[in-house]
Amino acid sequence: MVVRLGSLPPGPLRRILFVTATRIGDAVLSTGLLAHLLERYPEARVTIVAGPVAAPLFTAVPRLDRLIALAKRSHSRHWLDLYGQVATTRWDLVVDLRGSALSWLLWTRHRRVIAKGNPAEHRVEQLAHLFDLAPPSAPHLWVAAADETAADRLLGADPSPILAIGPSANWGAKQWRTERFIELAQRLTAPGAVFADARIAIFAAPHERAIVAPVLAALPPERRIDLVDAGALSVVAACLKRCRLFIGNDTGLMHMAAAVGTPTLGLFGPSPVTQYGPWGAHTAAVLTPISYRDLVTDPSFDHRRQDTLMDSLTVDAAEAGALALAARTAVRG
Repeated sequence: MVVRLGSLPPGPLRRILFVTATRIGDAVLSTGLLAHLLERYPEARVTIVAGPVAAPLFTAVPRLDRLIALAKRSHSRHWLDLYGQVATTRWDLVVDLRGSALSWLLWTRHRRVIAKGNPAEHRVEQLAHLFDLAPPSAPHLWVAAADETAADRLLGADPSPILAIGPSANWGAKQWRTERFIELAQRLTAPGAVFADARIAIFAAPHERAIVAPVLAALPPERRIDLVDAGALSVVAACLKRCRLFIGNDTGLMHMAAAVGTPTLGLFGPSPVTQYGPWGAHTAAVLTPISYRDLVTDPSFDHRRQDTLMDSLTVDAAEAGALALAARTAVRG
C-alpha cells in the first residue's frame, strides 16, 4: 500500500527526510528511490534514517545533512527518540519506507508512506510506486574516495580478476552448503576455466567467520582474499566494485554487489526471488528445483529452523548459472 498526500511540485524541494529499512538488503533496495530524489531535486539536502547496521551504506550520499542510526528499543521508544530529533524541522518531503506513525506527526509539505507491498512485485517495483517511476530506479551505492583507498589496501595491487563468494546467510535455511561453494569455486578457477587466473575473495560478517572458515581453508593461500570483517559496509561496497563476479546466498551482501554494478548471481530456495532477487541488468538467480512455495508450505517447515533447505540446488546448476552470467556480461578470467 502506498499513501500519497498531494502531488509533488515541479519546483525545488530543499529538505527531505528519508526513513529507510533496518536490514541491509531492504536498505540497499531503497537506494534507487533515494538516487531518483537526489537527481530530481538537485537543491535538496537529505536527512537519512536507517538501522545501525545499514546506516554506513549512506555515509557517502551526496548532499547529506545528517545520518541517523535508529536502534530499536522496547515499546517502540526508538520512534519517540527519532521524533525528538526531527520534529522541529519544517520538511518539504518525508519519505517513510517503514510505514511508521512518525511521518503523520511531522510538519511536511509532502509525504510518501509505504506499508505492505504486492507480493507479486519485486521490492524495487513496490518502492517505485511511491513516485510512479516507470521503469523503477535501480539501487545504487555511493562510495567515497577513502573507501576506495581502503579497498585498494585490502585487495592489493595484483591486477588479476577477483571472483567474489558470499557463503553465509542470516538464516541457515537459505544457506547453500559450504562444501558446494568450495566445489563451485574450484570448478570456476580450474585451469582453462573462465576464471582460471582469478583470485577468490570471501565476504562475510565477523560473527560469520566460523561458517566460512572451511571455504577459506580449502582455497590456495596465494589466491585467497579473506574479507571477513573487511570493515565498514562502505568499504565492503568498494571491494565488491573491484570484483568481476559475485556468487552468494540471498543476503544484503548480494544486493550490495548488484547495486555497485558487479555481475551478481543469487542462489535462492526458501525466499521469494520474485520479491528479493538481485536487481539489475547484470544479475541472475539460480533456484532450487523445489519451489519457494513448496518449501515453505511443506508440513515440516519451521521458520525457526537453521538446517539448510538448499540441498536440491546442485553445483552443476550453480556453475551453469555462473557461466551464463559471465558470458552475458562479457566477464573473462
